[in-house]
Amino acid sequence: MRVYINRMPVSGPWGGGNIFTSAFHKRAPQFCDLDINPTGNITPDVILMVGLDNDGWGISIDQAVMYKLYVKPDVKIVLRVNENDARKGTNTVDPLLLKVSEHIDATVFVSTWLQQYFNDKGWACKEQAVIVNGVAADVFKPQPKLNNGKLNIVTHHWSNNEMKGFDIYEKLDELVGQEPDRYAFTYIGRERGTFKHTKVVKPLVGVPLGEELGKHDLYVSASRFDPGPNHVLEALSCGLPTYVHEDGGGCVEFAGVPNAYANWENLKSFLEAIRKQVDEFPPNGAYDPHRLFPDNSIKLRTWNDCIKAYVDYLEQVQKS
Repeated sequence: MRVYINRMPVSGPWGGGNIFTSAFHKRAPQFCDLDINPTGNITPDVILMVGLDNDGWGISIDQAVMYKLYVKPDVKIVLRVNENDARKGTNTVDPLLLKVSEHIDATVFVSTWLQQYFNDKGWACKEQAVIVNGVAADVFKPQPKLNNGKLNIVTHHWSNNEMKGFDIYEKLDELVGQEPDRYAFTYIGRERGTFKHTKVVKPLVGVPLGEELGKHDLYVSASRFDPGPNHVLEALSCGLPTYVHEDGGGCVEFAGVPNAYANWENLKSFLEAIRKQVDEFPPNGAYDPHRLFPDNSIKLRTWNDCIKAYVDYLEQVQKS
């Protein structure tokens, strides 16, 4: 089977779509043939769309549909959906994706939550699969803790869109300012310039990101309506208790319903409960956040297993 994917990976911290694209280009060739020129003499059996536009390199969804209509009618178009309007507070993404769903052969959603989100809106393509992203367990793993007598909280985002949860992060910033000897908050990534007491770390990727995340005690994601949050998978892989907003979408699915909070007061109460453990063991931080934190998180998979699942599904679609 020959597969064309309409994205090329780029270096740097550019979000989940690029992480997936990089993993696919790296790992898919052991399972299938990759075709980077679908308009040449060698044509693909499957076109995997990970974005609707051509991104300055690949083909757009319009071009893919035209290719199927006029060049190779038996090619299968599979759309990977990792986006929605709710996560960005916009109103143009959902209608476009719903229209596209009328012209594709199969859909891969990055979470069950996102699949239900679009099916509730009338997703036309009935051939569907849910494949959660993988995680690099050799990069995102537990690290020696800071053990500074504080509760060290961390989060990370490549985007500074307000829907990432900056209302909660600013509350954490205030808490650190009020009790600097008890709490510390580190924000890794692009932020909005509103923090006063938070340690801000420039966007990181790969090993440096894993090392920075793993040395903290607790992970908080306040992201809303997130389709398939890599940041939560990476935190879980680091062994961090991971607390998410109840409107987190895929965040709740990945971290587990018991680990979702409804508002700032709930989060603050949880942090104070954890803090009591820290106070009991200040010399070495020998406390157990997991004791107050039900472990109901998703079972993680490697990127190799994730890409293999994609190729298996693409083969199934191609043969149907």
